[in-house]
Amino acid sequence: MFHYDTIIIGAGPIGLACALEAKNRGLRYLVLEKGCLVNSLYHYPVNMTFFSTSERLEIGGVPFVSNNAKPNRNEALEYYRRVAVAAQLDIHLFEKVLHIAQPENGFRVETAKGHAYQTRSAVIATGFYDLPYLLNVPGETLDKVTHYYNDPHFYAFQKVIVIGANNSAVDAALETWRKGAEVSMVIREGEIGKRVKYWVRPDIINRIEEGSVKAYFHSMVREIREKEVVIQTPDGERTLQNDRVIAATGYQPDLSFLQKIGIRLSPDAIRTPLYNPDTHETNIPGIYLAGVICGGMNTHSLFIENSRDHAVKIMQHVAGGQD
Repeated sequence: MFHYDTIIIGAGPIGLACALEAKNRGLRYLVLEKGCLVNSLYHYPVNMTFFSTSERLEIGGVPFVSNNAKPNRNEALEYYRRVAVAAQLDIHLFEKVLHIAQPENGFRVETAKGHAYQTRSAVIATGFYDLPYLLNVPGETLDKVTHYYNDPHFYAFQKVIVIGANNSAVDAALETWRKGAEVSMVIREGEIGKRVKYWVRPDIINRIEEGSVKAYFHSMVREIREKEVVIQTPDGERTLQNDRVIAATGYQPDLSFLQKIGIRLSPDAIRTPLYNPDTHETNIPGIYLAGVICGGMNTHSLFIENSRDHAVKIMQHVAGGQD
């Protein structure tokens, strides 16, 4: 006899949507989360505004009411917490899953706390915010360097270099500049990213054109030192005075975890996990994928709004095979 019909790994919005659907179907479920509730959203910048409108972030049919059409990080944290509390979801926080073993029947989910849970199925909804793309340059491990920008006040009156040209980089550049930082952007491409939020992109372009924010296009960081950063530009190597580096270089899913338990990935650079789009079951019967991790390295293809339906497909299939 299994203790659970399904164990959901990840308490982000899609993991919570899976838990709601499991509970509504009367399934015995448990959610395991390595950090706090909606851990990825918690680590977003404090002033972040979503691109999506609030109704497109709703899960489980619970209305999401925000002050503006596009909610901010704090409103999202409050919404998902209220959903979890109202539904009395069974969630174990700060319990990282290390492995999913496959005995003769079902699965054994092993965690860093030394616990092992027996389950008939498992859902992996771990997102992609855990592993930043590294620069792989000397000095990247210095305390002045971060891959997770949070609060602009910390950077006031300092010389800040922001690496990148997409939403996170642009938000960091604008917000720290408005708090009095001297901001330079180091951008591999020749322009600000096309996916930058439409109400923000003109702002950063104007700040660059007027000289408030210095942008080095077609450039990359070569070395980070205690008080300097060496960059390679089309005009040659330059050394910039610097106090802080925000490396907004993006993030990637932990595909090694999938490989460790035997889930196959496509041989191309996207490394898309193998799963049935109708049920979201992987090549391992009884193990499912939900949310952005379904896209492999293509982390821009799936969001909360277009992966909420994964929960219904998965739990419908899990319930169909219930003992």
